[in-house]
Amino acid sequence: MTTKNREQSIVDVAGLPDQFPTGHHDPRFWESLGRAVATFGFLEEMLARAIFALTATRPYEEAELRAAYEGWLPKLEHALTDPLGNLIDTYEKVVRDHPGGAADGFEDFLTALRRAAEVRNVLCHGSWRAPNASGASVPFFVNRKKHVFDTSIDLAFLAQLQRHTAELSCAVISSVTRLGWRFPGGNGPGRLIWDDPL
Repeated sequence: MTTKNREQSIVDVAGLPDQFPTGHHDPRFWESLGRAVATFGFLEEMLARAIFALTATRPYEEAELRAAYEGWLPKLEHALTDPLGNLIDTYEKVVRDHPGGAADGFEDFLTALRRAAEVRNVLCHGSWRAPNASGASVPFFVNRKKHVFDTSIDLAFLAQLQRHTAELSCAVISSVTRLGWRFPGGNGPGRLIWDDPL
């Protein structure tokens, strides 16, 4: 069949409903989704600041100083530009490299960070289907391992996820402050690492 024999059409963009394709969800759903995504942005910033703090306060042998100094700027640049998964990997390494950095429960904390990052990818990259009668929606999302996301997400799920992500962010902050350092950019107790580092 040639193009001439097929019935052709184009989308009538002028006729689209307001806020297409998001108009089927309650506005509170989008607000909650936005708050959850924004909290993940906050988590990324806290990870970047913790990477700075833990690399700046790690003791080095005299023979390591030059290499550490030369590698510091690229590491910090990556902390500002890397996606969440890479930030978690870098954070893990700097915590393990810092004396006293890895507290009890660190493995569980890393697992929680990685699971949250998986859900963050769904929130940010999923295509949201129309909600069911109770307002829950299953976004279309397939990860790199070809796993299809099949969990219904509603307002309660988003509120719980946002709170959980905020708690993860606070745990990242505490991973620095429990070592006696003031978290970069904060005004809490602890020894100042650097004046306004980020």
